[in-house]
Amino acid sequence: MIVYLHGFNSSPQSHKAQVLGRFLAERGLGAQYACPALPPLASDAIREAEKCLGKDVCFVGSSLGGFYATWLAEKHGVRAVLINPAIDPHVGLRAYLGRQENLHTGEPYELTEAHLRDWERHHVPSITPGRYLLIVETGDEVLDYRRAVARYAGADQIVVEGGDHSLQSFARHLPRILEFARAAAL
Repeated sequence: MIVYLHGFNSSPQSHKAQVLGRFLAERGLGAQYACPALPPLASDAIREAEKCLGKDVCFVGSSLGGFYATWLAEKHGVRAVLINPAIDPHVGLRAYLGRQENLHTGEPYELTEAHLRDWERHHVPSITPGRYLLIVETGDEVLDYRRAVARYAGADQIVVEGGDHSLQSFARHLPRILEFARAAAL
């Protein structure tokens, strides 16, 4: 099972979620794909993602979804693919305190200090490198890819020159993502 975890203010309608879902469906693997809608509060988002846990699950997390995938991988001993992952959203998203709106659904909410504290509570101080495949682009304008490379040292890593936070090269990595996810079943 591959579970895609979208980023901040995003949804299952995001471009990467849709591309990954189509890629798997074209290979007859659509029933082995899930992309839950993640609420803004970390505790709620993680509970939603945990509903998808199974024996051979592999989380694929983009940006804030990568932060959640890390927590889930360490807590449950599963594998995760991280796409331009957020390292410390309790610090990086402080600038966004106040009114927010989901980019796809338009649903409004207030980003508060409680959200920051919840992300901080879910920060994993150390990781098990063998659980991860990290995919980053050096042109990420939102998150410094070097922090992710350092945080996930020892993990499988794909560092692509250029690009941006959306991971422009995402489609070309789909076979590798599927290969990594299938290894979770071994």
